[in-house]
Amino acid sequence: MKLGYHSITWGGVLGHPVGVTSIKDLFYCGVGDIADAARDIAEAGYTGTEMFDGDVAKYADRPDDLLGLLEANGLELVSVYTGANFIYADILPDEMDKISRAIELAVRFGAERLVVGGGARRAAGTTDEDYIALGNGLDLVDRMAADRGLVATYHPHLTTIVENPVELARIMDLSEIGLCPDTGHLAAAGGDPAAMIRSHSDRIKHVHLKDWKPDPFTWTPLGAGTLDFTDIVRAVTETGYDSWLMVELDEYAGSNLEAAKASKAHLDQIITELGITLG
Repeated sequence: MKLGYHSITWGGVLGHPVGVTSIKDLFYCGVGDIADAARDIAEAGYTGTEMFDGDVAKYADRPDDLLGLLEANGLELVSVYTGANFIYADILPDEMDKISRAIELAVRFGAERLVVGGGARRAAGTTDEDYIALGNGLDLVDRMAADRGLVATYHPHLTTIVENPVELARIMDLSEIGLCPDTGHLAAAGGDPAAMIRSHSDRIKHVHLKDWKPDPFTWTPLGAGTLDFTDIVRAVTETGYDSWLMVELDEYAGSNLEAAKASKAHLDQIITELGITLG
């Protein structure tokens, strides 16, 4: 296995403002400095990172800057995260155009994976057709990514129509895309992340490790929250998955570098305990 860390922690994330009136441009955009993130991620001992589609897009006209930044810090861009509503037929072509551009950026910067979230909750309530539309959209993304040599995975997320174990099982039945379990989101939605990983063992293609406290609701470094990462990592190994574990901390009030180091120390202890070899 290899250990990576998502760049989101350095400032959090917003939607691109142009996307409010132009769906085709609604990228995720990190608020922080990618150079700071890369330096801290490397210093904490990780060898890979995941970035949002909008953050990669900022380097579209100056690719050597991002490639040089990654190389200087000994980091690999493992994956690019994107998302869409998927359930609104009229805007789906523009959403797919944006995802297509995210795929091309991922390929240009050497990523091997595309992570996609989404499935909007309607104000009037979710319908059966919404799940069907999401499943169809995810399968289209899966094919688009595969055509460019990328592995696509679906990331369940709070506020979407795939939060809890029942909803996840439903979309796994309605699509062929791989699964990227996010342990924090799965737990916060009432699920047991290790059990859900075991239940969908044949679909695990990427992994986000995130810790969480329910009261008050807080994302935390690994080991500082309520989740049992020994069982979670053991469950991941039981599936046969032997690749990147991507630590993600959506926001943090303290030192981002120290948070990354704390998560790494917790993971290192578990990896040693379970006899896992890092690549």
